[in-house]
Amino acid sequence: MDKPKSLSRRSFFGVVAAAPLAAALPVDSAPPPAAPPASEESPNTILLKDYRPRSLYKIPQTHIPKAKFPIIDVHSHDYAKTDADVAQWVRIMEDVGVERTVILSGTTGARFDAIYAKYSKYPTRFEIWCDFDTAGYDRPGYGPAAVRELERCYRKGAKGVGELGDKGKGLNWGKAAGMHPDDPRLDPLFEKCAELGMPVNLHVADPIWMYEKMDLHNDGLMNAYQWRLDNQPGIVGHSGMMEILERTVRRHPQTTFIACHLANLCYDLSRLAGLLDRNPNLHADISARYAETATIPRFVSKFYAKYADRLLYGTDMGFDPHMYSITFRQLESLDEHFYEIDQFGYHWSMNGFGLPDSILRQVYRENALKIFRSRKEPAV
Repeated sequence: MDKPKSLSRRSFFGVVAAAPLAAALPVDSAPPPAAPPASEESPNTILLKDYRPRSLYKIPQTHIPKAKFPIIDVHSHDYAKTDADVAQWVRIMEDVGVERTVILSGTTGARFDAIYAKYSKYPTRFEIWCDFDTAGYDRPGYGPAAVRELERCYRKGAKGVGELGDKGKGLNWGKAAGMHPDDPRLDPLFEKCAELGMPVNLHVADPIWMYEKMDLHNDGLMNAYQWRLDNQPGIVGHSGMMEILERTVRRHPQTTFIACHLANLCYDLSRLAGLLDRNPNLHADISARYAETATIPRFVSKFYAKYADRLLYGTDMGFDPHMYSITFRQLESLDEHFYEIDQFGYHWSMNGFGLPDSILRQVYRENALKIFRSRKEPAV
């Protein structure tokens, strides 16, 4: 039922004073206004989740089916369900210009072995990263067995670790409740990564909109509501997770860290800049944060220019050709005011960064190669 319209104090007394007179007047016999045609939508009935604006601006629209330079995608997952899917993915990578894809399995044990077997048929196209085994993390003696499993995955073929996820409740998306990445129990694992030259992809927090109230002031509401964290009891807040990130990185200066999704600091890239300035072993991938940065293209372009040697291309959104082309359009073109709501879940319009070739080469491939060259090959 619609809520009654609010009345000001003056309007209220006006209505009360007019009530007796209104009762004495004859009823207006004029017919009510005609209802809008059934096919016509009313702004009063369109739900935000269904809002799909279309740009009417007559401005350039650039379609970029293939990246300008070869790409290493440092952030993807086990999206292929069958061997045929993997083969199709390889063909798509060839078409769009992706040279290699990192599969962040987030697994250990038999599950890691199965994923490795599926993608290792294309050793030049895919590399598979493992996870930390957190079984028994809350019992005395945790650590040595997890290190042994990390070494086993490494010998099997794991090239790195990730995606390690903590949105505020603990590692492995809260399964290791209360054990955040800066926990001393994880020291032997991170140090072993340094010893083996295994980079670590670390996901801390989520975009700031997920921590804000789900109200009329939250301009990321469409996406934020789906991933909301504002209603999670006992969760570490966004700023607290950034402190945990820095403590982790500083605690292990010989370990290479990749803070995925721009460390979820899209709303405050100045804070991410400070993290990068203070911690030379920290990098950031840009995966799945295209919509969050496309609204402020001039500021973000300056950020790319200053930190071109610390940013890495990633997707984290499957392997559809259209998905890849969206990322190319944002990074390479200067297009303005275009929408990709179904891809990203926001109603915001996007704008291209128009990054110069020198920056594109670094972000697309060169920065990843520098990290990969520091790795050690397992002994036979």
